[in-house]
Amino acid sequence: MPDPSRYLPVLHSGRWFAQLPAAFAQALLQMAKVRTLQTGDALFLRDSAPCGLYALVSGAIRISGQSGQRNDAREALLVVLTPPQWFGEISVFDGSARTHHAHAAEPSTVLQVPHEELLAWLQAHPQHWRDLAVLMADKLRMAFVSMEEQTVLSAPLRLARRLVGMAQGYGQRTEDGSSRRVLAITQEELALMIGVSRQTTNQILNALKAQHIVRIQRGELEILDLPALRALCQ
Repeated sequence: MPDPSRYLPVLHSGRWFAQLPAAFAQALLQMAKVRTLQTGDALFLRDSAPCGLYALVSGAIRISGQSGQRNDAREALLVVLTPPQWFGEISVFDGSARTHHAHAAEPSTVLQVPHEELLAWLQAHPQHWRDLAVLMADKLRMAFVSMEEQTVLSAPLRLARRLVGMAQGYGQRTEDGSSRRVLAITQEELALMIGVSRQTTNQILNALKAQHIVRIQRGELEILDLPALRALCQ
């Protein structure tokens, strides 16, 4: 099994892990197990039992749910995670079932810190619960911002901000962490994330393409001019 420590450069490019006390960071690494996923593989599903804390070190993970009745269910795509995101902390806190599905959007590698092992360590070192709470607080802030944007911003502005957020790891990268320019996401997925039709999404992306800000490819999107895209977010 690969040594989790080989992914330390990726982990340290993330703001949360980089700021952790050394004892907690070392413990997470020692408990972690490396898992590899192929495109479409499920990491966990909604209503499944808590299975630990995860760090995405390569690839991309889709966090999604469903709404409506079984015969007329519609997918709700919340976010596509990119490295060096940590996730899964809600179930660590409350011990309840998973709230959403997590699938690999492309070949991916994650570090899994097993649930029971993590709980046992935190019970022995309770002062570090606050460090884990900071991770959840960051997600809560992001959720509030997203809710506000869905309510008050135009579709082009929502799309530009979502692309910038994905490129910059939704604020989880350190200031010197590199941005991700090629995003494993389709136009249909982008439409689901910002709550508009695929046709509207296509029109917005074509306008960005005409300005040489993005390049549209099958199954992915390349950001050619991140500063220009950021300027559109104002």
